[in-house]
Amino acid sequence: MPQRTRVAVIGCGFFAQNHLNSWQDLRSEGVEIVAVCDIDPSKAKAAAAAFSVPHWYSDADALFREQTLDLVDIVTRVDTHQSLVERAVARRVPTIVQKPFGPDLGACVAMVEAARKAGVFLAVHENFRFQLPMRKVAELLRAGAIGAPSWARISFRTGYDIYKGQPYLLKEERFVITDLGVHVLDLARAFLGEAEHLSAELQRRNPRAAGEDTATVLVKHRSGAVSTVECTYGSYRQPDSFPETQLEIEGPRGAILLKPGSRLEVTVDGTMTPIDADAPVLSWAARPWHMIQESVHATCAHILAALQAGRDADVSGRDNARTYALCEAAYESAKTGRAARPAKTP
Repeated sequence: MPQRTRVAVIGCGFFAQNHLNSWQDLRSEGVEIVAVCDIDPSKAKAAAAAFSVPHWYSDADALFREQTLDLVDIVTRVDTHQSLVERAVARRVPTIVQKPFGPDLGACVAMVEAARKAGVFLAVHENFRFQLPMRKVAELLRAGAIGAPSWARISFRTGYDIYKGQPYLLKEERFVITDLGVHVLDLARAFLGEAEHLSAELQRRNPRAAGEDTATVLVKHRSGAVSTVECTYGSYRQPDSFPETQLEIEGPRGAILLKPGSRLEVTVDGTMTPIDADAPVLSWAARPWHMIQESVHATCAHILAALQAGRDADVSGRDNARTYALCEAAYESAKTGRAARPAKTP
């Protein structure tokens, strides 16, 4: 019998529906969604009805007082993360928090330290690593298909109107680096290793936005590899490949290219092999979001398996703090016009 895992989800908004559907799909792995919570009671009540959840709350403290939980999944705005994580950790509840981890690196480190001192499991829902094309790229690199990677370009460029569904993003003074950059910088870390230093240029191409909507980052990795990391909501080319990430990775034996349509082209010793890396469309998913939705499911499944096995997730709070340190270094570099080294984290 699978280990029973009583899960509560805090935050029942737009993106949280993917989490709720994923946890429901993981019932065969022992998951039971016992409660949902949102500061908007109508959203919490609607989520409870839609997913047959027995308890709903508009107050997280009441949730923690009244429910016995094995895991809480926090899918709320970034300014609420630290408070909610610290409340969960204080009650020794294993915790997942949506990216971006925190509003700044100091908050991320504080959450990591609180969890460490309490001996509580803490993971960040960093789902780009778990997109099916990225899982296949990681498998190829682990197998040494192209040799040790020495250069990469990782790019997420779109003109998709992200503000329509999440208008509060227009008010974020630090935007694309913590919204998209955190994903693509995490991929650079995952594929090429830790960063030595980086240089960044930020642009605000949308006059309605308070923060930057375009970032171009050059990363020197400790391995000697170099990567160019790009992200923007200001690209208006057609066809728009939203919500896909494209990449190129080169090594001494060949190259891996991820092209629009989740098409991988893997060249090894002069021979190119195409691979269809498109994600399945889950029963509750729909194109073009299906790849993101499947990755949310895969991320939840990975974190659940790690928790049940008594080990850290690959996307632990400690690991994600290193990615966030790259985000902070990008802001520092853009401000000073000089290369910046990522801060050391616990």
